[in-house]
Amino acid sequence: MTRILILRPEPAAGRTAAKAAALGLDAQVHPLFAPQPVDWTPPPPDAFDALLLTSANGVRMAGAGLRQYHALPAYAVGEATARALRGAGFADVVAGVGDGSAIVRQIAADGHGRLLHLAGTTVAPMEAGPLRISRIPVYSMASLPPDPTLLAAAVPGSVLLIHSPRAGARLAAQMPQAQRATLHLIAISTAALATCGTGWLSATAPALPRDDEMLALARRLCE
Repeated sequence: MTRILILRPEPAAGRTAAKAAALGLDAQVHPLFAPQPVDWTPPPPDAFDALLLTSANGVRMAGAGLRQYHALPAYAVGEATARALRGAGFADVVAGVGDGSAIVRQIAADGHGRLLHLAGTTVAPMEAGPLRISRIPVYSMASLPPDPTLLAAAVPGSVLLIHSPRAGARLAAQMPQAQRATLHLIAISTAALATCGTGWLSATAPALPRDDEMLALARRLCE
């Protein structure tokens, strides 16, 4: 059976592994990063029309300050982040179906103008359009030490899943060129794919930047 190596941080890695197992795939988790909270000062809620979270880690790491924004319409880049917001007490949550730029367009279409974005210290580029976005980091992704078990687990024919440009760059720095030639790579976006370097047995990204789309590509590689 082809092995799927999931390199995203926990707890998202565990969710991806569970979905992979449900598809009958042999999945292993080898995170390259771990989220850590960042001290922040919550601005007044009445300064904004809406709240945006682009990662479930932002919900988890924002702490008690997040509760101040329960009255604002909340937007999430995807369903996993939306579930985290609902679990944190937000009743009015809209889940996007694309990337950050897509959910920002939705927010503008809904008539909002002043947006609070609680995010990580590194954020994928997004088009602000007419919105005035105030972005506040509430967490960072700390690099974990190189894991020798990742290289050992990456046996020929394995499929590696990359969920961010930063993870792609980190993987490229750790995976020897000779070993890449035996491995398949699936990145969540073309931007993430571009950071992974060259020399892979195959390298691709789904049409939509979704975990399920990545797993569908992985499943086809395993057939």
